[in-house]
Amino acid sequence: MSSTNKVIYLNLPIVSVSASVAFYSAIGCTQNHTFSDATTACMVISPNINLMLLEHDRFRSFAPQSKTISDAKSSVQMLICISMDSREEVDAMVENAGKAGGKKDPSPSQDHGMMYSRSFEDLDGHVWEVMWMDPSFAGAEAPDAKTED
Repeated sequence: MSSTNKVIYLNLPIVSVSASVAFYSAIGCTQNHTFSDATTACMVISPNINLMLLEHDRFRSFAPQSKTISDAKSSVQMLICISMDSREEVDAMVENAGKAGGKKDPSPSQDHGMMYSRSFEDLDGHVWEVMWMDPSFAGAEAPDAKTED
């Protein structure tokens, strides 16, 4: 891939745009109204990460027609992980998610000293892992991978 800045758009099926906009606003996202309408909301997580919230019928218009939309409340297709600048920001996001109607800590929190993480489920059951990693550890070079010929 080229070294230009990439922008990620995570597309999630949701039940209600208004409820999901309120939820994601409560955890610190802002809405981009240019890419939002009655059945879709674009929530900005950071300059290069956007969350596209699409009500089920709208989501189906983008998804392969041969597949059904997974019920995130009863199955897990992916875990979305986002890094924060501090442990306090991790805790704040998870606490705000709980206050906004999400489920706090569906998976056990992890504290490895140099890395700390917690999780939450949004209103539709999508699982988010929120983590902080010590910058001095995160910047360390990984050991060379050993490969067999």
